[in-house]
Amino acid sequence: MPKALYICYFGVREPLVRTQVLPYLREIVKDGVEMHLLTFEPENWSSEDADAEVRSLAEQGITWHRRRYHKWPSVPATLFDILVGIFSVRSLTKRFDFDILHARVHLPALMASIARRLMRRKPKILFDIRGFFPEEYTDAGIWPENGWLYRTAKSIERWLLKEVDGFVVLTEKGRDLLFPESKGLGLDRHGRPVAVIPCCVDAKRFEAVQDSTQSELRRKLGLEDRLVIAYVGSFGGWYLSEEMYEFLKTAKEMDPRAFAMILTQRGLESVRHRMNDIGFENGDFLVRQVSPSEVPDFLSAADLSISFILQCYSKIGASPTKIAEYLACGLPIVSGPGVGDIDELIDTDKVGVLLKDFSSEAYWTAFEEICRVIEEPNIKEKCFESARRRFDLDHVGGPAYRALYQTLLNEK
Repeated sequence: MPKALYICYFGVREPLVRTQVLPYLREIVKDGVEMHLLTFEPENWSSEDADAEVRSLAEQGITWHRRRYHKWPSVPATLFDILVGIFSVRSLTKRFDFDILHARVHLPALMASIARRLMRRKPKILFDIRGFFPEEYTDAGIWPENGWLYRTAKSIERWLLKEVDGFVVLTEKGRDLLFPESKGLGLDRHGRPVAVIPCCVDAKRFEAVQDSTQSELRRKLGLEDRLVIAYVGSFGGWYLSEEMYEFLKTAKEMDPRAFAMILTQRGLESVRHRMNDIGFENGDFLVRQVSPSEVPDFLSAADLSISFILQCYSKIGASPTKIAEYLACGLPIVSGPGVGDIDELIDTDKVGVLLKDFSSEAYWTAFEEICRVIEEPNIKEKCFESARRRFDLDHVGGPAYRALYQTLLNEK
């Protein structure tokens, strides 16, 4: 039985891991791979909770290993975690004899690559690049442009691109930038496999929300006669908070029925205050923290959705999970331009409206257009079909990862 270690620099409880790590691991296990997961936990676990999580993951075919995440002081703490990761990967590989080290983004890839240098047996390394990590930090204002942290990260990235054995990117545009030669055969110029796997969701789970559930939630929230605009995600950084608020304000001015449903994990009170500032009464919006399992139910009560993300270099490689979630719930989208493959998706699949820019005139025009879109008799089915074809875990993400694993295993 082949064995693999997935290395993730996040805690297993985090929504990102629940939605964008564990589902893929469950898919890979279907091919008979003995899957191990190494995470870095930001908080202590009680022995009872840890044992319960170990059992839960074991039932899914995943053996869990955890280390402590250190946050402060930032750079020394990260360096310490990298060292812990290197020796953890080395010791776990010596113990379990892994065939593949699957690294989610740059720091885990660095841990895996250095650890492999210290091993006699050399497992394959799959670099799950996801987004453009160094540029994400500069675009979000976390690192200064061309500062020493950015330059160091880019140097590490260049080394990793030479060191590893296979790659995953999130978008076709990202592949065109990093591996343009892989467009046809799916191989880079050195013959290494390159796969484009966007952020996927279990489309069946979203589509399974019954009309009765939708009607009940709308009734419970007093939304029977409202036009519900949904947003799932964070605020600040490359998420264009003020632009989203301005669009919602425009929607409210154009249609008094407009109701904003905002599902976010942090800063709930500040979002509520800002909604009041732009003219929304408390009865005209909902701001709530929900678990990943609750997202389909809440989105089912909406009529349309929004996604406004900074148009910048790093977002060429981005595949926002919210896009897959919106479409899987049958929601047409109003999106900003220049993010991953979203422009092509909206233009080809006719499932929403693409803003030309972030101006008052553009908001007005986009809202008029999306109101026409949601009246189309088959718009929900269009959205469902787009989600199934592009983002379904069962038919897109899972098969792509399993095929990539088989390619790497066949090279051994």
